[in-house]
Amino acid sequence: MNILDGKSLAKKIKHNIKQEVKHLERKPKLVVVLAGDDQASLVYVKNKVQACADVGFSSQLDMFEKDVEEDVLLNHIKSLNEQEDVDGILVQLPLPAHISMQNIIDAIDPSKDVDGFHPQNMGKLFSGDLENAFIPCTPLGIKLLLDEYNIDLKGKNVCIVGAGFIVGKPLSMLMLNYDATVSVCHKYTKDIVEYTKTADILISATGVPFLIKDYMVKDGAVVIDVGISKVNGKIVGDVDFESVSQKASFITPVPGGVGPMTVATLLLNTLKAYKQRI
Repeated sequence: MNILDGKSLAKKIKHNIKQEVKHLERKPKLVVVLAGDDQASLVYVKNKVQACADVGFSSQLDMFEKDVEEDVLLNHIKSLNEQEDVDGILVQLPLPAHISMQNIIDAIDPSKDVDGFHPQNMGKLFSGDLENAFIPCTPLGIKLLLDEYNIDLKGKNVCIVGAGFIVGKPLSMLMLNYDATVSVCHKYTKDIVEYTKTADILISATGVPFLIKDYMVKDGAVVIDVGISKVNGKIVGDVDFESVSQKASFITPVPGGVGPMTVATLLLNTLKAYKQRI
C-alpha cells in the first residue's frame, strides 16, 4: 500500500507558483465571497486566503450576513466582474437556503470563474476543451495526484461514489476525457458494492464517515477519499482507512490527501485566469 500524498504535492505546486509570481508584472488577485456564518466554510475561505498569501497572490475576502438578499450578492459579483485587477472570483458554497446557487454561479464572468462551475466552463469540460476550461478544483486536484504517481486512467474502471455538483459530476466528465470507463453511484444506486468491487480506481465523495469498507474494494485498487467528516472531534473520511489500506495499492489519507490539492488547484486556476487576461 502506497500513500497518495496530496500534502507534499500541493506544497510542490505552491512552490512552483510562488517562483513564477515573482516575475509577473502584478500579483494575481483572487476575491472570495462568503455569505453566512457556516463554520466549516469560514475555515475553508481562511485557508484559501492564506494560500494566496503563501504564493504571493493578492486576495480579498468579502463577507455577507446569512440573510443577505440575492440581488445584493448578484450586484457585488457584477462589480467584481468589471474590476480589471480581479482575476478570480470564488463564491464559497453552500449558500444560504434562500439564495439560488445557479443564479450566483451564472453571474460570475466565466473568465474569472476559478471554481469552474459556470455552465460555460462545465460545457468546455463536457466537450473536452480542457485547455480553455477552468476545471473544478477537487476533480483537477485528483487528476494531478494520479498523474504524480503515474496512475494512468486509460481503460481503467473508475467508480465514483457520490454524484454531487461540486465533485462527482465534473469528476466523471474529467475521467471520461482521459478514456476511463466511469460508473457513478448515488443514494438510489441499488447495489453499490457491485460497482465498487470491480473498480480499478475507487473515489468516494459523500461525506458519510467510513462508508467504504474493505469488502467493497477490489484487491490492488487505487482508493481516493474526498469525504471530510468529524467523528468524536477527529477529522475522518468516507473510507475505513485501517481496513481498506490493507487491500489498496494506493490510498489517500484524510486529512492530507485530496484537501490540500483542492486549494493548490484553486491557485493554479487563478494563475491561469491571470495569464488569460494579460
